[in-house]
Amino acid sequence: MDRPALADFLTRRRAGLTPADVGLPPGARRRTPGLRREEVAQLAGLSVDYYARLEQRRGPQPSAQLVAALARALRLTEDERDHLFHLAGHRPPRRHTPLTHVRPGLLLILDRLHDTPAQVVSDIGDVLAQNPMAAALFGDVEQWPPERRNVVLRWFTEPACRALLPAEQHEEAARAYVAHLRAAHAARPGDARLGRLLARLLATGEEFAGHWARHDVAVRRSDRKTVLHPVVGRLDLDCEVLAAAGEDQLLLVHTAPPGTVSAERLELLRVVGRQQLDAGPAEGVAVR
Repeated sequence: MDRPALADFLTRRRAGLTPADVGLPPGARRRTPGLRREEVAQLAGLSVDYYARLEQRRGPQPSAQLVAALARALRLTEDERDHLFHLAGHRPPRRHTPLTHVRPGLLLILDRLHDTPAQVVSDIGDVLAQNPMAAALFGDVEQWPPERRNVVLRWFTEPACRALLPAEQHEEAARAYVAHLRAAHAARPGDARLGRLLARLLATGEEFAGHWARHDVAVRRSDRKTVLHPVVGRLDLDCEVLAAAGEDQLLLVHTAPPGTVSAERLELLRVVGRQQLDAGPAEGVAVR
């Protein structure tokens, strides 16, 4: 771990960002340019004291997971992210696997979407980033361990997840998950991460195995679905799916037609969402 270089890199990258760059309000008058330490800590999900010690060349070595969170908070490019990993004494993630580092451009879009749920999902179903509306609607994935953040695995292993979709949509959702995973599997031959995920899914029972054996293939596209939210009720939503360069990361944006009951309930969710998250995220919400 190169503490002096790590501290310098973090300080300079923080100084190069504005609140608008990361979706934060400008706030009171600032004495110096850039983000405040407490703002970076908030974005990365760690204490202000811990982050301050990193910039002061003190404290323990940050974990790889924490380094990844800092890279997202500071909107680093992939090259800058890899540099941050090296400075912290870790090997950077391999680039030919499904990327967990969300591209700055996608994060910028998330930051701009204040009134509609949006999240970034990898091509194999890992939820990589959410805006506050998506966290309120689907549950805050930052509160879950990494192995729970895969939407396909949750669908086939957590019954509570399915309870948030009407029963008549369950079969269609299951087929869509598996068909999309089939397409990703063909595009990533020999991928170890995907191989482990597939092994876990095949061990869940006959349902997944039966869908997998049919060899249906369909890349995720825009669709319409219903979420039975425990606080605001039924939401009939349009889901737009935007593929990033390389199509290994997808931006899912959920909207409701203006003037509908669902649009009113989305607005209600925007108002009460943070209170709901403070009380505990909706554990069962599907994030398809």
